[in-house]
Amino acid sequence: MVAKINYHKILESTLEEVKTKFVGRKPDLLLHSCCGPCSSYVVSFLMNFFNIYIFYYNPNIYPEKEYLKRKEEQLKLLSYTDFKDIKFVDGKYDHLLFLEEVKGYEQCFEGGNRCDICFKMRLKETVEMAKKLRLDYFSTTLTVSPHKNSDKINAIGKELENKYFCNYLFSDFKKKDGYKKSIELSKKYNLYRQNYCGCEFSLKKDCILYKKN
Repeated sequence: MVAKINYHKILESTLEEVKTKFVGRKPDLLLHSCCGPCSSYVVSFLMNFFNIYIFYYNPNIYPEKEYLKRKEEQLKLLSYTDFKDIKFVDGKYDHLLFLEEVKGYEQCFEGGNRCDICFKMRLKETVEMAKKLRLDYFSTTLTVSPHKNSDKINAIGKELENKYFCNYLFSDFKKKDGYKKSIELSKKYNLYRQNYCGCEFSLKKDCILYKKN
């Protein structure tokens, strides 16, 4: 049996390396954010180690009204003094492109191949933006969710790191009560918490994984 990788330990080890590798400055991190609530804990955890750029790129979200609502909540979080040093990078919303990418996988169960395609689509755009902005690392808030497969997400991140020669920050942000803390911070900052992942396929009754507030 292959031992399960502890991505949170890898993250902790990387954060220790960062302290000595980047003497005199914090490295820059482009952090893909799926939503304000998930980013709340992740940003509060990482901001002592990195200059963080939040990259809001989520063409999967449906309908557009919901996309704009979640984007608004992301900006609302960053408007608080606690996060005043966090920069915001606005991604392009192209839901038709997402639908083209997942064509043929519409009926997949939540967490299946369709989601893998979605993860890769968003992380690929993230690493390309990180390269464009000449930032040191890229990563995502997706692993804070207990409904997301951290092994799959990190495997995609590693693949893109090797392809684009940009450091990927491994993570499993749900560890050590990360998800619980994100809920607490969402309440503190009065953030809207959605009850479905994002795309129209996750809106199906049997796919809704999140409890309403």
